[in-house]
Amino acid sequence: MSSVTNGYSDNISKAIEALQNGRMILLFDLEGREAETDFTIPAKSVTPADVKWMRKDAGGLICVALDPHASEKLGLPFMADILRDASQRSESLNNIVEKGGDLKYDSRSSFSIWVNHRDTRTGIPDNDRALTINKLGEIVDRALDGEIPDFGKEFRTPGHVATLRAARTLVHERMGQTELSIALAKIAGITPAMVVCEMLDDNTGRALSKEDAIKYGKDQDLVFVEGGEVVKAYDLWLSRA
Repeated sequence: MSSVTNGYSDNISKAIEALQNGRMILLFDLEGREAETDFTIPAKSVTPADVKWMRKDAGGLICVALDPHASEKLGLPFMADILRDASQRSESLNNIVEKGGDLKYDSRSSFSIWVNHRDTRTGIPDNDRALTINKLGEIVDRALDGEIPDFGKEFRTPGHVATLRAARTLVHERMGQTELSIALAKIAGITPAMVVCEMLDDNTGRALSKEDAIKYGKDQDLVFVEGGEVVKAYDLWLSRA
C-alpha cells in the first residue's frame, strides 16, 4: 500500500509538489476513454523551452485548460456553442458542428477559443506561445481574485493557443485532462490554468501507450498520475474545503 502525505497517496503528493514548483508531470486520463497521457504543467510556469519540449517529445496539441468559474467571468464560450449559433445562418456549418454522440470518448469537447496575446507577433514561435500561455495564467488569477479583466484588451482570436474550458463540477462531470489538470491545480493550491499536450508515438502516429508513457516518465524523472488517483485526491480535497 502506498504511503500517504496529508491523506494523499505518495504518488499524488509527488505530483502536487512538482506542480507547486512549476515542473512538468504526466497525466493519464482513463482506460476506455481517450486512454492518453498528456504532458501537464502550470500555465504561469511555462517557458519557451517547455513549449519546445512539448512539441518535440509529446507532439500533440498544446492547449491551456482553464478554471470554469474564471472562464465564465472572462466570457469564454465553448467553441461548439459559437459554431452552433453561427450554423443558424450557415447550412454548411450546421452539417459539421459537434452534436451529441459525435465523440466516441465523451459527451462533448471542452474547446473554447484559440488565442494569441496582443504582445506576440505571429503567435506560433515557442516564445510567443509561452507568452500567451503565461498571460492566460495571469488573467485567470485576476479573474478569481475578484477583478473583471477585459479579455479582449489582452488577447485576440483566432490565435495559436487553444483554450479549454473545464466542466463546472470538474471530474464529477467530465474526466478529460482538462478537468483532471484543473482538479490537480486546486489540490496543489496553484492557479487553475494548466497546459496539457498529448503524447504521440513517433512510430505509429497514434497515442503513446500507457506503458511507454510510464517508461518515458521514469527516464525523464517525471511523476506519472492516473485519472482515478486524481479523482480520489480531489474528493478528499473537497471534503476538507
